[in-house]
Amino acid sequence: MPGTTIQSISLYKLLVPLKEPFVISLGPLLAVQNVVVVMRTADGLVGYGECSPFLTINGESVDTCFVVGQYFAPALKGRDALDLAGCLAELDRIIYGNSSIKSAFDIALHDIAARHAGLPLYAFLGGHRHKALHTDMTVSLGPPEKMQADAVRFQQEGFPAIKVKLGGPLHEDVARIRAIRSGIGPTHPLRIDANQGWQTADNAIAVLQALGEFNIEHCEEPILRQHFMELSRVSAASPIPIMADESCGDEHDAARLIQLQACQLLNIKLGKSSGFHRARKIAQLGEAAGLTLQVGGFLESRLGMTAAAHLALSNPAIQHCDFDTPLMFTDDPVEGGFRYGPGGRIDMPTGPGLGATIAEAWLRRAEQVHF
Repeated sequence: MPGTTIQSISLYKLLVPLKEPFVISLGPLLAVQNVVVVMRTADGLVGYGECSPFLTINGESVDTCFVVGQYFAPALKGRDALDLAGCLAELDRIIYGNSSIKSAFDIALHDIAARHAGLPLYAFLGGHRHKALHTDMTVSLGPPEKMQADAVRFQQEGFPAIKVKLGGPLHEDVARIRAIRSGIGPTHPLRIDANQGWQTADNAIAVLQALGEFNIEHCEEPILRQHFMELSRVSAASPIPIMADESCGDEHDAARLIQLQACQLLNIKLGKSSGFHRARKIAQLGEAAGLTLQVGGFLESRLGMTAAAHLALSNPAIQHCDFDTPLMFTDDPVEGGFRYGPGGRIDMPTGPGLGATIAEAWLRRAEQVHF
C-alpha cells in the first residue's frame, strides 16, 4: 500500500458564537456551526477541511454533515489520498447532493495532495500569486440607520468595497441604500445581495431600477433560484450587473446560466460546489464565457476561507473576494491560514498545502468521532 493511503479520518463539530446576529433575507444567523475533517495518511501527511452548512441554501446542518461524514470516512479509509477523482467519485456514489460535507472532505484531500507535492495549494491548483486579494465587508440586513453606521465604520476601517444585504420591500431597500450612500459618499464601491429576497422577476426589476441611481457594482441573486429561467430577463432590464449565487451550485448550473445569458457574474463557493474539484470547473466555464467571478463562502472560519482564497488565486477571472465572515467570530480557532491586512488585504500562507489547521485545544473539547 502506498504511503499516501488514508489511515484515519476524524470529524469535529466547530461551534463559535458570532459577535452579533448576521441577518440576511433568508433569516438571522446567530452562531457558527461547522464541521471540520482531519485526514491522516500512512506516511504522516495531515489534511484539514471545513464546511459551513446552510439549511436554506444547501439543505444541510451541522448534524446532517456530521452524520453523512460518518458514511464517507469508512469508505475512504484505506484508499490512496492522491486519487482525488476516485475518492470524490466515491462520495457522489454514496449519496446525492450534500455539497457542504463533501466540500470538507474535498478540501482535506487537496490539502494532502498539495502537501505531498510540496506546493502551496493555489500552486497545486495551477495558480499564481500574481494578484492581490482583498475582501469586501458585509453590512447585515436591518434598519437604515444601523446599516449606515456599519457601512461608515467599514469604510473607515479601510475595506475597499462594502457589500449590503437586502431583499425586503422596494421602499425599505431603497431607504437602506440611500442611507448608506449618504454616509459613505457616492463613489465608494458598493455591492448588494438580495439572497433571493425579491423573489419574482418583475419585483426584482422594479427594485433594481429604483436602485440604479446609487452607483452599485453588482447585485447577487435577486430572485428565487427556482426561477433561474427568468434571470436573463432581470439581467437585461437591470441597470446593475447581476451575479448568480444560490442558482449556481456546480458546473452544470454554471453551464445553464451561461447558455441562458442569465448573468454577468458568478459567485463560486466551495460549500455549494462540493469543493475544489467542481469549483474549478465553474471557474473555467465562467472564464471562457467572459464572465467576472467572485469567490465567497458561508460562515467558515479562517481555515475554510483560506481554502477559498487558494481557489481565488487559481484563476485570473476571479476578481472579487467575499472572505469577511471570520471577522464576525467572537474567537478564532485557526492556527496559520491567511491573515487580514490593512484595507481588507488577504495575506496568504506560503508553505505547502492549505497552510491552516484548527488549534488542538478547540479539537479536544469538540464533539468528535474517529475512523
